[in-house]
Amino acid sequence: MLRHWHDAVPNDRLAHLVKDATRSLVRALQMRLAEHEVSFGHWTFLRILWETDGLTQRELSAQAGVMEPTTFTAVKAMETLGYVERQQMPDNKKNVHVFLTPAGRALRKKLVPLAEEVNEISVAGLSERDILTARKVLLAVIENLAEDESGSTNPLRRVPSTREIGRLIAERGEATDDA
Repeated sequence: MLRHWHDAVPNDRLAHLVKDATRSLVRALQMRLAEHEVSFGHWTFLRILWETDGLTQRELSAQAGVMEPTTFTAVKAMETLGYVERQQMPDNKKNVHVFLTPAGRALRKKLVPLAEEVNEISVAGLSERDILTARKVLLAVIENLAEDESGSTNPLRRVPSTREIGRLIAERGEATDDA
């Protein structure tokens, strides 16, 4: 970031700093993935499948932390690109499993070094101790917020589905049309 950023917002909230750091990391990786005609969204799914090939689309959605329609669209596109193939298993025709093709598996050797490069660049000039501290802090933040979410008894404190949001928007639109 530019020095101006440090001066303009010297006491910025941790959430903003993490968001900006994430945006910078994602952008740096996106630029490198684009050289290989792979989108960041596909990268997310490929990483998961490199570790656990043959997941159902629902399992893939859950691990990626995205809604199932998003996964469906991405998997269809990756299938068109020849990175994955979708299959129903003989014992369960309901679930669609996603498997890497040889081309999808081969991307790992090309793309993982790009992510490693971005990580190396991002910690340039930091001591090993600083890196370990940053990891410790970020993992604690993630754990604290996950605990807060799982421990919440407020039924309104959750992430609504896209369908629910659409319904709420439609209801509000109808209410304002009547006025």
